[in-house]
Amino acid sequence: MAMVLSKMSYRHKLFVLVMGLSWIIVACFMVFQYSREKQYKAERLDERLQLFNMQVVDAIEGGKSPREFLTEKPLPIEGLRVTVIDTLGSVIYDTHANSTKVTNHLDRPEVKMALETGTGFTRNRHSDTTNDVYFYSAMADGNIIVRSAAPYTLTLEELLAVDKNFLWFLLLVTAITSITAYLATRKLGMNISRLNRFARRAEAGEKFLDDKAFPHDELGEISQHIVRLYIKQKEQYELMTRQEQEKSRLKRELTNNINHELKTPVAALQVCIETMVNHPDLDRAKRENILSRCNENIGRLKSMLADVSTLTRLEDGNAEIAHESVNLNMLIREVAGEYDDDAYIPIVFNLGRDIILYGNRSLLAASFRNLINNAIAYSRGDLIEITQPDDYTIVFADNGVGVPDQYLSRIFERFFRIDKGRSREFGGTGLGLAIVKHTIALHGGTIEASNRPEGGLQFTMRFPSGDD
Repeated sequence: MAMVLSKMSYRHKLFVLVMGLSWIIVACFMVFQYSREKQYKAERLDERLQLFNMQVVDAIEGGKSPREFLTEKPLPIEGLRVTVIDTLGSVIYDTHANSTKVTNHLDRPEVKMALETGTGFTRNRHSDTTNDVYFYSAMADGNIIVRSAAPYTLTLEELLAVDKNFLWFLLLVTAITSITAYLATRKLGMNISRLNRFARRAEAGEKFLDDKAFPHDELGEISQHIVRLYIKQKEQYELMTRQEQEKSRLKRELTNNINHELKTPVAALQVCIETMVNHPDLDRAKRENILSRCNENIGRLKSMLADVSTLTRLEDGNAEIAHESVNLNMLIREVAGEYDDDAYIPIVFNLGRDIILYGNRSLLAASFRNLINNAIAYSRGDLIEITQPDDYTIVFADNGVGVPDQYLSRIFERFFRIDKGRSREFGGTGLGLAIVKHTIALHGGTIEASNRPEGGLQFTMRFPSGDD
């Protein structure tokens, strides 16, 4: 049996279990009801016979003999046997037995019960005297015991039989219970089987392609929560994987770009040093010119390494960057104040309500310095405007030549230059705008570049509100 159950599906096991319990409950109820019904009918028959016994007792006490009474009184049940017994167990009168065959009756169950309680009955007991089976009902009164014995004929068996309609009703209830159990366990088992298939596919890393909706019940809701949680976790894992892959790709790209960008200043330094080593007799002017070029290339290397270090910090995330409350409007004014000199392009402000950010002050300041330096070096314009069109937006613009539209989507890429010669001429590393974009993103904001209709390039920075 255990081997058979082990080969069944969960749904069939559940059905067998529920059906088994249902049938056991119905069977117990049937046995209980059968016993109760039979006891009830036996008590009703005993009451009927006890009433007749009482009439016999009254007739004897009135001076009639049992034979005279039975001759005058019709028997309540055909073939009824009447026995009168004294308190010593001797049979005084019996309608069927010969006196020579009659034994002491004190050991009869119904007689014992009648002597103890006044009345007693016994169902389906065999008589040694007549060799028949009777239903006995005895009554003790004074010095005599009157006992009526109804033979177990078909009529009496029918009288004591349990109501067949009730049995049919129980069978109907059993059938309905079986059908209900089948439908309930089928639905429940199918859902559990679907969850089992889902778990196996999830463990194997396969996609869950079952499009059928779970039922609208507690198990269905739990199943849907599990599936949605798995899908969400899987999507997050895939997103993290893609991010890690993208991060690895960017790092490889950054490494390759750095290697490429370092070649120029390193080659220039190598040429300068080799020239000085191979020509120790160079005049003072040429020597100073070579040293000046060395110093410029060393400066470029320092700037590039500093920018790379900044980018690395930004990509590592918030954990390694200190944060504090920063008034962005005040910070912009402070950075712009560093350029209050006739050698720089004029900067015009139109700022409104202060933007308070929880972030890194030095990174934000460096971002605006990069924007200002970028405008001074490459815009070829004569004005910088910093405006605040709404409470959480800053627009940084110049009135220069702008950027060709095909390059707008790439200007935030690392080491991307439109005019490489001009960029290197001003000591640019090609990382400034990449640092700006990463810094704004680190502070929950976004930045977009676009050409102004009236000429020039503008950067639109949107920062999160205090409620975000």
